Amino acid sequence: MKLGAFSISLSVKDLQKSKDFYEKLGFSTMGGSIEHNYLIMKNNENIIGLFQAMFDGNMLTFNPGWDQNAQNLESFNDVRDIQKHLKQQGVILEKEADESTSGPEHIYLKDPDGNMILIDQHR
Repeated sequence: MKLGAFSISLSVKDLQKSKDFYEKLGFSTMGGSIEHNYLIMKNNENIIGLFQAMFDGNMLTFNPGWDQNAQNLESFNDVRDIQKHLKQQGVILEKEADESTSGPEHIYLKDPDGNMILIDQHR
């Protein structure tokens, strides 16, 4: 199963302060905007999302259909197929995708320790 690009999404209190901090670690902005309360930052193949007042807690994020540069992959597992596989494995989903649709969609699940995982397909 191909989950796509990986990043960690951090819930931050002050987006500008977080941006400044992660720039000191060598990250640079590759997406988002301060005006929209989120930034996607990258250092080599490492990606973090900084989100202010958008969700509680931090989460692991996977983007089916994208590589680590947010470029479209030629082939990938659709989030609905990933959902079917996870449900067959007995994984409980916090939010399910609408299987009657195609294109952008997302699902949420939690690992055994309560860590949130977002599988977020943008295409």
